[in-house]
Amino acid sequence: MKIRFDPRALAAAVLLFVVLAVLATAGARWGWVRSFLGDTLAVIWVYYVFKTALRAPAPLLAGLAFGVGAAVELSQYIVAHMGWRIPNPVLRIVLGSTADWWDVAAYALGGIAVLAIELPLRRRRAELSRPGT
Repeated sequence: MKIRFDPRALAAAVLLFVVLAVLATAGARWGWVRSFLGDTLAVIWVYYVFKTALRAPAPLLAGLAFGVGAAVELSQYIVAHMGWRIPNPVLRIVLGSTADWWDVAAYALGGIAVLAIELPLRRRRAELSRPGT
């Protein structure tokens, strides 16, 4: 793993951030689109944030992005179990407030989607960069 800057990954991260912001605000009444699809896109967003600054294999970064989502879900469970309350409404929206196994499934789907997008792209780039093709 090396530190570097990837402008394409930054562009993808910014675009996904805008989509997530729209889902979090205007999409409040969109049911599963806001919740399940939003959680899936959140893991993809975290992947592209990592990819902006780190050169590492896609499966490693996808696994780390899934781990971030799982850590958020675990923290939601701990907060609820301990009876704590997050007073900041923005932080409650970003982190969520209810632990749910469907969220973990959405995070896993996000990690799988990243691999479905990235692995064929990397293969194609490798083929194009080989001499004689």
